[in-house]
Amino acid sequence: MDGRSLSYHADRVLAAVDSNRSAKSALVASWQRSCRLHRLDPAERRNPERISDAELAAARARLEPLLRSAQTPLDQLFLAVGSSGCCVVLADRQGILMERRGTPGDDETFRQWGLWTGTVWSEQSEGTNGIGTCLVERRTLTIHRDQHFHSRNTLLSCTTAPVYDHEGHLAGALDVSSCRADLTDGFVSLIATAASDAARRIEAEAFRLAYPQARIMLLPAADPSALIAVDGDDLVIGATRTARALLDLPPGPLANPLPACDVLGGPQTASPGLAGAERSALQRALVSAGGNVSEAARQLGISRATMHRKMARLGVGRTH
Repeated sequence: MDGRSLSYHADRVLAAVDSNRSAKSALVASWQRSCRLHRLDPAERRNPERISDAELAAARARLEPLLRSAQTPLDQLFLAVGSSGCCVVLADRQGILMERRGTPGDDETFRQWGLWTGTVWSEQSEGTNGIGTCLVERRTLTIHRDQHFHSRNTLLSCTTAPVYDHEGHLAGALDVSSCRADLTDGFVSLIATAASDAARRIEAEAFRLAYPQARIMLLPAADPSALIAVDGDDLVIGATRTARALLDLPPGPLANPLPACDVLGGPQTASPGLAGAERSALQRALVSAGGNVSEAARQLGISRATMHRKMARLGVGRTH
């Protein structure tokens, strides 16, 4: 892109920032954040920020379970789009690129653009871009060429999907980027679908790894990513972000596990054996009573003293 085109783009962005279109345009709202909140200049030509190798190693260590879960989905996504001149990257929630897949012949081009591990693509650092804006807006989106904030990024087309951890917290973003000028709307739509599907596969594998001793189950008639983890007492001890949305649960550890039969419907499937069945009954009563031993005992039709003896014998603790 020549100097005149770079200047034209910067002028266009600044004119939009000064307009009142942000209420109607998510793109203009992002440009305004970039300019007014983060104090960025669309005409600035510096290269993207890159953290040190030591900082990158530390960031990868923090994200290790998710990175382990991402390897196969990243490979599969790149297999689908790599031959079309695209690279695939996975960033953490700070917008730092952690993993990358690319064709060797395209590596130098993408390295020059900053699409390389260790570079920072947060909206705070790079303004409106696929990764950074996805992390802010928490939705799958495409920032196509001159929709970028910085003039120097306007040859890129970036389609990005958010990735959530096993407790429903935003963990990062999965991005497919291209420098091709001939990307059609139809192909961009296919990339968006592929990226979203890959992000959900990463989340599902990370969820399974987080609950290795639990039964992983799909909520009835739900999205394939609506998974729950059920322990040996038939209590739901974990849920993916999609499942939490359906069950109206906030992100984070489940403070009050839910009886699986209440969530899934149908009969209870308690731990095998009499002791397992009894333990499950105590656990469900305690959950139903909000951890109140007296109320749980009343529900079971036994005395509080008997409830305490059974809890001690079967190793059952209060739910909170």
